[in-house]
Amino acid sequence: MTQRLSRRQFIGTAGASAITIAANLELPSRQTSKSSVSLSSSSLLDVNQIDAGVLNVGYADVGPADGPAVILLHGWPYDIHSYAEVAQRLAIKGYRVVVPYQRGYGSTRFRSDDTMRNGQQASFAVDTIDLMNALGIERAVIGGFDWGSRTAAIIGALWPERCKALVCVSGYLIVNREVNRQPLPPKAELGWWYQYYFATERGKRGYEKNRYEFNKLIWRLASPAWSFDDVTFDRTAASFNNADHVAVVIHNYRWRLSLADGEPRYDALEEKLIPGPAIRVPAVTIASDFDGSAAGGAAYAKRFVGKYSHRILKGIGHNVPQEAPEAFCQAIEDAAHFHP
Repeated sequence: MTQRLSRRQFIGTAGASAITIAANLELPSRQTSKSSVSLSSSSLLDVNQIDAGVLNVGYADVGPADGPAVILLHGWPYDIHSYAEVAQRLAIKGYRVVVPYQRGYGSTRFRSDDTMRNGQQASFAVDTIDLMNALGIERAVIGGFDWGSRTAAIIGALWPERCKALVCVSGYLIVNREVNRQPLPPKAELGWWYQYYFATERGKRGYEKNRYEFNKLIWRLASPAWSFDDVTFDRTAASFNNADHVAVVIHNYRWRLSLADGEPRYDALEEKLIPGPAIRVPAVTIASDFDGSAAGGAAYAKRFVGKYSHRILKGIGHNVPQEAPEAFCQAIEDAAHFHP
């Protein structure tokens, strides 16, 4: 089932009726040809709904319907608006750009009350493949940051036939839970403070109660040089009002630390991910100030065994597509044609 929500309906669904949207960007709805793309339709990404696997997915779909497909995946605590300017730029150049709300965000909902509110890594990858199937997209350039980068890498590793190329912020993020059991140096452990907080029931209750303030703090810590305003944050924060958001986030981080089990349906996929499979499709990785000493990419370059390019962005934090949209777009285009 496919359904287009009006902007007003979407805002109500996301729980943002009190927020006044005043975006400067205007994004084209999905068109039938490159020449018909216009930037005068809407100040927000229009949101469609479609049944895909265990989810009814909310997603933006902009640019020409017959253009090369690009799928852009957000992470925590972000949403589809991280890609607002990126989607605009790519649509103008003739790409069809699909940007889904991940499970637990925005207007994406589980189709059954009986489905586990699962945040393990394989579930997000299957969600993306299910969405591609529902939309009739055979292959796409897939880009992402944070959880979205991990998901893109998993698809590149396990479903290379569905992936024309990858753009992965922070490189190779596929989780090995056994490795995650090992302690890190104290300074590195400090960076995981929120994961340890989420491991407690106090943390779960705290995130439920204070998710707005909590996620705004994460934005500031992850992107200290980015002077985002309240309108920008509020536009994304509406997506955290999803009824499943807290459950998915908490499970994601507890699963990574082996404090929660996943679902048996994903066991075979997780087994394939344990050894850290190589990625053979063309790929561009992007590092930023967020990556610190790992920005050079040496620790994961060997995982990308196809055509490969690595870029380092100075003065940019974790939310690369929103902080550096031009550089992110260039990476997508280079990956699509692979001009490293």
